[in-house]
Amino acid sequence: MSRTPRATRWLVPLVLLIVWLAVGGTLGPYAGRLGEVATNDQAAFLPRNAESTRVIEAQRAFKEDETLPAIVVWTADGDRPLDAAQQDQATRALAALKGTPGVVGQVSPAIPSHDEKALEGVVQLRPDLGDELSSTLDRISRQASAVTGATAVLAGPAASQADLSDAFAGIDGLLLGVALITVLVILLLVYRSVLLPFVIIVSAVFALGVACAIVYVLADHDVVRVDGQVQGILSILVIGAATDYALLLTARYREELAGDHSRFAAMRSALRQSTGAIVASGATVALGLLALLLSDLTNNRALGPVGAIGIACAVLSTLTFLPAALVLLGNAAYWPARPRPAEAAGGGHGVWRRIARVVEKAPRRIWAIALGGLLVCAAFAPTLSSKGVPLDEIFVNDAPSVQAQATLAEHFPGGSGNPAVVIADARHEKQIVERAKATDGVADATPLTEQGRPGSGPTRVVDGKIRVDVTLKDAADSDAAKATVSRMRSALHQVDGADALVGGYTAQQYDT
Repeated sequence: MSRTPRATRWLVPLVLLIVWLAVGGTLGPYAGRLGEVATNDQAAFLPRNAESTRVIEAQRAFKEDETLPAIVVWTADGDRPLDAAQQDQATRALAALKGTPGVVGQVSPAIPSHDEKALEGVVQLRPDLGDELSSTLDRISRQASAVTGATAVLAGPAASQADLSDAFAGIDGLLLGVALITVLVILLLVYRSVLLPFVIIVSAVFALGVACAIVYVLADHDVVRVDGQVQGILSILVIGAATDYALLLTARYREELAGDHSRFAAMRSALRQSTGAIVASGATVALGLLALLLSDLTNNRALGPVGAIGIACAVLSTLTFLPAALVLLGNAAYWPARPRPAEAAGGGHGVWRRIARVVEKAPRRIWAIALGGLLVCAAFAPTLSSKGVPLDEIFVNDAPSVQAQATLAEHFPGGSGNPAVVIADARHEKQIVERAKATDGVADATPLTEQGRPGSGPTRVVDGKIRVDVTLKDAADSDAAKATVSRMRSALHQVDGADALVGGYTAQQYDT
């Protein structure tokens, strides 16, 4: 009769361990598959009620879906003017790209600069190309290089995004690796144990695998939303939380083992004393994350439920897999160190005993001092300036897109090929165009025609609205361009009845 309970005590942790090994092996790969269901459209990083967000929605009425412009810039070899034959070659090279994979809409002709030393053309790409973006740009570059006596470079948002993708390639894996190594070093220093840190890390990795699998399924069914930012934060969040909760359990388990309890009794006592703290901590973090559902930014709202799922999985792994592994290992989990009754009775190392005595003697004073320090630090919050970083300051070394943008700015207005977009009432077309052109920092403003591009011909009117493309003098991501958008909005909003909205890439950066 005594053998059955004893066998059962071993059976439960063994079953839990086997289940988690099966779950981890099956669901672990989903940690690297979230990119398959990720959505990285620009509107996700905009406030829901932002003016540029409403412009994105209004553009759809013009059958103008959100695109990613790639700007081709040709400069003459030897710093001499480009002739008509080279311009014709460049136009044909661009025209050959129409309808090829990744290219959407109309392809512009090659337009000469005022100094006749450069040509410019715009190729509109799908914004969701992802990993195919680099190969698409390579194809455009090869096609553009066919112009004799000229050098072609690629600028604009598409080229910038490709360079950023290269710069951040593998960043999620790198962050995860650095986090795991950091946790491993900390655990080795804290516990001076060879095996325990790896058990805790395995527990955290299992939690991450389960969380990613759940998020993958929910995102695939459009229940939650995932983007690159959410994906990166989820990994660090789950690893950090699972490690934190594991420290609470393993510390209590070590104290119980030091009291000469059996491994089973020690774990029952450790779970009884630490489960409340772990669940309460997890619930606090999860509720805090769910508060992001009140955010005005789509990607912030997406992080709320995804992060809460990650925290729940961290708690689940800590309260099931980790106890099972620790019970099966017993004292061996802390090898070569061994829990000693003196450590448990003494309450830990001397420095922590001294800190505990100070807090115990004057808890209110310590509380007041800590609160005062936090308030002093919080007083500096209004000085935070979040205006974004211009393209030429993002990269440590000059990226090809940065050099191409500089070349573009030498011969054309900085905002060429990446205009601000104005949607307004068609009855006020003349006023809108005149006021836009009169705005300081604007190079040109042209209504969209029936041919589907700015230029000559009748203006396209959809549901009583027109679209005006406004070329800015400064680079589209610069502070000067954002200031121009602000001035233009002020000017156009004063046109009664026009209901003018200003969007486009620069306005999106400004609104973000």
